[in-house]
Amino acid sequence: MVNGRAAADRTPPRCFRRRTVTGLTPCCHRSCAGLIDFALPAPGLCSAKSSTGEGNMAFEPELTKREAAIAETARRFAAEEVAPHAARWEKDRVYPAETQRRAADAGLTGLLVPESEGGHGLSLTGACRVFEELAAACMPFAFGLIVHDNLMGNIARNGSEAQRRALLPDMLACRRIGTFLLTEPGMGSDATAVACRAVADDGGWRLEGEKAWISSAAHADVLSVYAQADPEQGWRGVMCFLVEAGRPGVSRVGPYDLAGGHALGAGGFRFDGVRLTEADVLLPQERAFRAAMSGIDAARIFVGGMSVGMMRASLDRAVSYVKERQAFGRRIADFQGVQWMLADVETDLEASRLLTYRAAALVDAGRDATRAAAHAKKFATRAALHRIADCMQVMGANGLRLEEPAARHLASAKIGQYIDGATEIQNVVLARALLGS
Repeated sequence: MVNGRAAADRTPPRCFRRRTVTGLTPCCHRSCAGLIDFALPAPGLCSAKSSTGEGNMAFEPELTKREAAIAETARRFAAEEVAPHAARWEKDRVYPAETQRRAADAGLTGLLVPESEGGHGLSLTGACRVFEELAAACMPFAFGLIVHDNLMGNIARNGSEAQRRALLPDMLACRRIGTFLLTEPGMGSDATAVACRAVADDGGWRLEGEKAWISSAAHADVLSVYAQADPEQGWRGVMCFLVEAGRPGVSRVGPYDLAGGHALGAGGFRFDGVRLTEADVLLPQERAFRAAMSGIDAARIFVGGMSVGMMRASLDRAVSYVKERQAFGRRIADFQGVQWMLADVETDLEASRLLTYRAAALVDAGRDATRAAAHAKKFATRAALHRIADCMQVMGANGLRLEEPAARHLASAKIGQYIDGATEIQNVVLARALLGS
């Protein structure tokens, strides 16, 4: 089974032998019976023509026909509904709620929600491919949908029947937007340091505290709030509640003024004596924090996919620009320094894709992807920040214009280095696994 679906659902690959760093190994697709160690595809398999050069072949993850169709829908939607408006969203600090609803109408929500609950039930690889396409146009828009989709998946897996019936239909249609509230003003990277309190009170709880750096805070109305119910138990005392943003005692903070990424609507929430009952509990003590951490590998893989999308869009634009722009009597593309700079961008882009979709394949195969996800996020976000800047550089001062995708993507690439664990946290994860500490 692949993410709850039969591996036979995928187009059967041709078995072949392929070269890895240790030599030749048997075919190891998820739909084959062999190993699932990752290697480069043979010619003609799992590849797609690059948009940045005739005859170039860029790695393309293996998708079902249905997943490929949804990814193509995402590509068209991004080109027609997101890219034409992304610069205005940034300039005017607009939260694109209406475009989110159009994305739902196009079938781009509920990617990780089971079909039995009205979603698509895609593999992680398939979902990542969709978000890569959306991020190529606007990373903050894509990330807002990721957070929304992740909460829907959480409700579908862990919510009561009443919660699923009350919330999922409107959330799938983006009539209601959900978000994840774990981070707090004084928490930083220590996810266990939850200070927001769920104080036992008259058979229920009273919610007190503040959350910070929340995606879609400007507009979200379904909040998954992680709060400490038993401080003596540490992380085991944390619970997760579903709270409507319009309840008495809930107030919004922000949205924040940032260097970029304003379509994300990042901000915070304060809770002042918000009354909660058993019906509001999504996850009880012990399970809540484990559930929050269990999704972190997928979250990091999605950040890698978004970084790939931003780099790809920036490289495509830079290649187009240098082929048309003249300097010193010839095309900028004819200067070797520019050629080598863009060649380096493509190398890091391909490496980022390989790391990201290798990690996604491990998750879909039911294997431990913690290290692979950390490698993917760390490398892809570092590469995106560096290489998007290179794409801007070959465009000269024109690369700074807000209407150019690289200018917006540069700030979003920096955002990618913070969300779902900062770059330094990825190094902590990797060092612990490497050194056994």
